[in-house]
Amino acid sequence: MTRALVLVDIQNDFCEGGSLAVSGGAQVAKGAAAKIAAERDRYAAVVATADWHEDPGEHWAAEGTAPDFASSWPVHCAAGTEGAAFHPALEPVLTQVDAVFRKGRHEAAYSGFEGATDDGTALADWLRDRGIAELDVCGIATDHCVRATVLDGLREGFDVTLLTGLVAGVAPETTEPALEEMAAAGARRA
Repeated sequence: MTRALVLVDIQNDFCEGGSLAVSGGAQVAKGAAAKIAAERDRYAAVVATADWHEDPGEHWAAEGTAPDFASSWPVHCAAGTEGAAFHPALEPVLTQVDAVFRKGRHEAAYSGFEGATDDGTALADWLRDRGIAELDVCGIATDHCVRATVLDGLREGFDVTLLTGLVAGVAPETTEPALEEMAAAGARRA
């Protein structure tokens, strides 16, 4: 097997009730957990990416100013907080996640390929070291971190499939172009 499942940022702050909630985030978490429970044996590895902000600079809107939701955002996924934790629906399957790649400690980071394990191993290197060639990608948000992860995965030479039933986007006006961009770059949809 050379296929891995990549869970992108299925964290509390990106699900309903979080500081940067995406409608449908909790449903993505439940669906991803069900997929792992039912199909874990189809994958050589399951990995997760996570925003993990310590001091991301201008990525967080300055106190007292409104975020522009393009380059500045509300405070979210602060390292070690409940908002940065994986959604509770993933709890039963977290033991089946082989590695977590945290990103954005001191800057904006959208792609999971900008992340690293606690020992500093980058996602692309980790996957290649295990002979992974194909990625199934799901998570939050379709038009931001999922998009960036898919595009970087393709640039890194992986065969990427977007699991369209297991993603949630911020808004239709940004999600649709993101889906088109990923397809044009070579991502399959399933």
